[in-house]
Amino acid sequence: MVNQLLISDDDYYVPDANQLVTEDDTPVDNFASAKQQRLLVSSLYSSLQSQAFLAEANVGIYYTDLQPPIVPDVFLSLDVQVPENWWEKQNRCYMVWRFGKPPEVVLEIVSNKEGDELGKKLQVYEHMRASYYIVYDPNQQLGEKVLRVYELRGRRYFESQETWLEQVGLGITLWEGEFEGRQDHWLRWCYQDGNVLSTGDERAEQERQRAEQERQRAEQAEQRTQLLADRLRAMGVDPETL
Repeated sequence: MVNQLLISDDDYYVPDANQLVTEDDTPVDNFASAKQQRLLVSSLYSSLQSQAFLAEANVGIYYTDLQPPIVPDVFLSLDVQVPENWWEKQNRCYMVWRFGKPPEVVLEIVSNKEGDELGKKLQVYEHMRASYYIVYDPNQQLGEKVLRVYELRGRRYFESQETWLEQVGLGITLWEGEFEGRQDHWLRWCYQDGNVLSTGDERAEQERQRAEQERQRAEQAEQRTQLLADRLRAMGVDPETL
């Protein structure tokens, strides 16, 4: 149970961050989950560079002073940023009362049947008022569904068939391809047209391909110019005089 020592700020009471456990340094993840988390977080920062947001993996969220933090595999919170001095105790994890809002999206990756993703965790995120709760179950530990999306309507979560998250302007999609040298099936963010948000490596590769296409077009144009010049010379016309 978290200590309930409170401090006052103009009659607005918030928990004293010095009494909260902001990190315990306990490693809990597996290779697959860790890589999937990196893909989801890194693609947001690579692709949404003009928008203020905070996305993280395995960072605790304090939503009330009466309970310990919950640690989603990934969360996304819009229109907020990490404070400048992130080493200060009150800035080390996501405290809802400091950011002024819960994250819009919380996501859990199911590794086994011990996490209670459809029970206790769902209730906590519902109480927290996160707009969307996503459960990604790649090995179908919890049933036949690989992907479950819960949307907050009023005070309760309702499972939705929609993978477009209207309130955040992003969607999620299952995608097969390579990430960090691993060919597999992945969960990814996507735009409304279905195109996935690119990682930094993918953006670099896209730029390389565009540069290569531009180089090839320039070479083809130069070859056409040279061919035309040769034809003019064969006709007795100096192309330099044109």
